[in-house]
Amino acid sequence: MSVAESCLQRNAWICPEYVRTRQDLLLDALGNHVYVTVAAVALGFVVAMPLALLARRSRLLEGLVVGAATILYTIPSLALFILLLGVTGLSQTTVIIGLAIYSLAILLRNILTGLQEVPADAVDAADGMGLTPLRRLWSVELPLAVPTIVAGIRIATVSTVALATVGSLIGYGALGNFIFQGLSSSFRAEVLTATVLVVALALVLDGLLLLAQKLLTPWSRGRAAA
Repeated sequence: MSVAESCLQRNAWICPEYVRTRQDLLLDALGNHVYVTVAAVALGFVVAMPLALLARRSRLLEGLVVGAATILYTIPSLALFILLLGVTGLSQTTVIIGLAIYSLAILLRNILTGLQEVPADAVDAADGMGLTPLRRLWSVELPLAVPTIVAGIRIATVSTVALATVGSLIGYGALGNFIFQGLSSSFRAEVLTATVLVVALALVLDGLLLLAQKLLTPWSRGRAAA
């Protein structure tokens, strides 16, 4: 009996043989996890941006929009998935929409904060140059708000990577399926391997978003160096 083979028999936490024999399944689940995460955060952002632009028009609208997003965020995942089942059915789409709803509150708050923190003199200068509100938003406000907005995307992404595992409750949890299957059968290598992949994915996506932020805000690097 080899050491590699014995780790399965011993139900070891760290088992290279488990990874070798199931690498195709693990890679497929990892790719699926990436897809669900990116799709959910992208959908959340597409919804959050116009809501943030609407909410900043007045304190009343801000309270209503942010309050509604916060209420949705407090709904337990299982209850939210069950509510969505009547519309989207038992599918991966249910998980993506549910995760997008959870990311909405995080993204909405950060987009609002980023836009509200744009210096007033920058806005006045843009108005003085005759920029239309849309051109001012695109050329001045959004670029200055990028660090705060990307910070929100990073938080939402890491949170979504973790929450995506809960999709296993309806059979669409990607890596979460391995975690919950391993827990139910006390299969240690399955639990640990899938968990490590989830953590690694969160770190990689967070690093990529941080790099994107630096590329999008070259002026901030020059300020930091000074």
